[in-house]
Amino acid sequence: MNAGRDDARPAYIGLGSNLDDPCGQIARAFDLLDTIPRTRLVARSSLYRSAPFGPVEQPDFVNAVAKTLTSLDAPTLLQHLQEIERSQGRKASVRWGPRVLDLDLLVLGDEVIGEPRLAVPHPGIAERNFVLLPLREIAPDLVVPGLGRIVDIAVSESEPRISRIV
Repeated sequence: MNAGRDDARPAYIGLGSNLDDPCGQIARAFDLLDTIPRTRLVARSSLYRSAPFGPVEQPDFVNAVAKTLTSLDAPTLLQHLQEIERSQGRKASVRWGPRVLDLDLLVLGDEVIGEPRLAVPHPGIAERNFVLLPLREIAPDLVVPGLGRIVDIAVSESEPRISRIV
């Protein structure tokens, strides 16, 4: 589990759920993140309740952000995140639809990757309050490649609706 001291870099992961006990899904996901090889969970944000993003009618989401230290490369880390999603019951669904669990690799050190199946930093960080607010909570000085410091990115706490719950 523990990431090596010399080659570990911070990875920030967005967590979201709006089905099958969302708070419990997020709590289990935090625990499972700490089981990824060569990766260690070092911080977790509060939980936030947010209005769904996109056009699909569905329940509110519970969102959070985790900070890990990892020596894995981005594709390998993404593969582990997808395995955690599947282990908790995620199935293919409509874009922006309801989810048992959604894990997004938001930022990995200072890497910039623009591949069809993997984009780092995650596109849309700057437009998503459910990512920005928990990120600010655990990493206010984080510099997102191409966007700048997380505290300098404008956040609207009213659109879409979001509130801290735990």
